[in-house]
Amino acid sequence: MVVLSQPAALDHLSDLIKSCKPTGLFTGIPVVDLSDPEAKHHIVKACQDYGLFKLVNHGVPLDFMTTLEAQALKFFNLPQSEKEKAGPANPFGYGSKRIGPNGDVGWIEYVLLNTNPDIISPKSLSIFKENPEIFRDAVLDYICAVKKMTFEVLELMVDGLGIEPRNVLSNLLREDKSDCCFRLNYYPPCPELQALSGRNLIGFGEHTDPQIISVLRSNNTSGLQISLKDGTWVSVPPDQNSFFINVGDCLQVMSNGRFKSVRHRVLADTTSSRISMIFFGGPPLSEKIAPLPSLMAEGEESLYKEFTWCEYKKSAYKSRLADYRLGLFEKSVPMMSNSQF
Repeated sequence: MVVLSQPAALDHLSDLIKSCKPTGLFTGIPVVDLSDPEAKHHIVKACQDYGLFKLVNHGVPLDFMTTLEAQALKFFNLPQSEKEKAGPANPFGYGSKRIGPNGDVGWIEYVLLNTNPDIISPKSLSIFKENPEIFRDAVLDYICAVKKMTFEVLELMVDGLGIEPRNVLSNLLREDKSDCCFRLNYYPPCPELQALSGRNLIGFGEHTDPQIISVLRSNNTSGLQISLKDGTWVSVPPDQNSFFINVGDCLQVMSNGRFKSVRHRVLADTTSSRISMIFFGGPPLSEKIAPLPSLMAEGEESLYKEFTWCEYKKSAYKSRLADYRLGLFEKSVPMMSNSQF
């Protein structure tokens, strides 16, 4: 686990300690029922208004979630020397504290896996020494179910936008060469923070996700915060039975800015550990990212320069977490009159 040296424990992590205005739980998070005939419209509105929504009646078996969570906790509770045998994450494997190669740190441990079954299997054997098949099967069951749900969400999104073909987004994640990945995050409790009034320890710093879509499930510990359009940070109430769906940078580009990639962060809890599971839906590395032609109105110009996912991924991972990474790919577009639409 992440450990603090004593006695100057918190001084050692001064970069992680931030003064954050207290926020109440934000009750305005859109909730989408996947079984609702109107779900496609609710998904589009949520992506336009917030870049995030909570998904219920999603069809992923609860025991898939709880089994994988139990296996993950079993791993994270191992002695540090045992966990480090599964790392370092480069990029896949076990990591602790460091987030990326550019100096970002957090109060976090994690395991990052490719979602290709042929890669998950040998990697899980090195990550979980005791009963590795159980861990591998739990990961595969969970990812398979979440992928199926994600494809349905993306296809409903396309339906709601009124464009074709229906699988224009989901096929990018279905391809054998898709660049999807899966991350297990563990945030240990930090009781030392109880003495720091009005201050918080950053578990995972503010950022947007670079891929097309992110699918998050966490335990019942709070910590997730999102930034609203006015820059206000609000806390998202945890719900261990539901999923939170995030718009990623690529989807912002593919929608030509109609959807916004949501800026979010995680704060450490003083008494409870937080564990989250995130599926990141990425296209093939060679895929060109640009606004969907069928979505563009007559006379509408792209707000972004065309790039491949490989180009954007390399650029994103050279940056710091909090950087506005899409800024490098925006282009100036002259204002158009209403008659041009």
